[in-house]
Amino acid sequence: MLTLPNILTLSRIFAVPLLAFLLWWPDWHLGYALGFALYSVIGFTDYLDGYLARAQGTVSKLGIFLDPIADKIMVAAVILVLAAQGYMRGPYVGDLHVIAGLIILVREIAVSGLREFLGPLQVSVPVSKLAKWKTTFQLISLGALILGGAVDGPPCHSVYEDCGTLAQNWIHLTGLTCLWAAAVLTLITGWDYLRVGLKHME
Repeated sequence: MLTLPNILTLSRIFAVPLLAFLLWWPDWHLGYALGFALYSVIGFTDYLDGYLARAQGTVSKLGIFLDPIADKIMVAAVILVLAAQGYMRGPYVGDLHVIAGLIILVREIAVSGLREFLGPLQVSVPVSKLAKWKTTFQLISLGALILGGAVDGPPCHSVYEDCGTLAQNWIHLTGLTCLWAAAVLTLITGWDYLRVGLKHME
């Protein structure tokens, strides 16, 4: 159980409270800089633990169980903290960008429940290419929102309220754009998973 890949996975889970702490104060630029560094390390260990488990032949049931949980805990925590501290606020629609984060959270819960339902039926739900793209956009979006906090601080409701030009807010706007891209792909892939589940609910 205490293989290096599993230790790395557990370290990601234990790092989430520290990450949330660093992001808790929206005006703390240093905290967001440290949070971005920690977020990057967590993302790297996500890749590293899977690579090591496959390379060393130490893929375990515990690792298979914990790896997706660690990812979901981190994503959920970051989305909730950033939404609470106003970092999912943006131009033109204000706080409505939170809806994109909500879509992602609902999908993660629904897919987890679906996998739990299909598990006893010995039905696997493979990860599609679109789902991998969803994860990529999701990780980039949250990283960009955190980095924006480190560089520019908390966003304003609109770029026209003494917030500078679009070019001056490109990091934050990149994060919001990728967040919506992830939300759209979330709906598409979530429906694909649901169709698989519905076939076994009849």
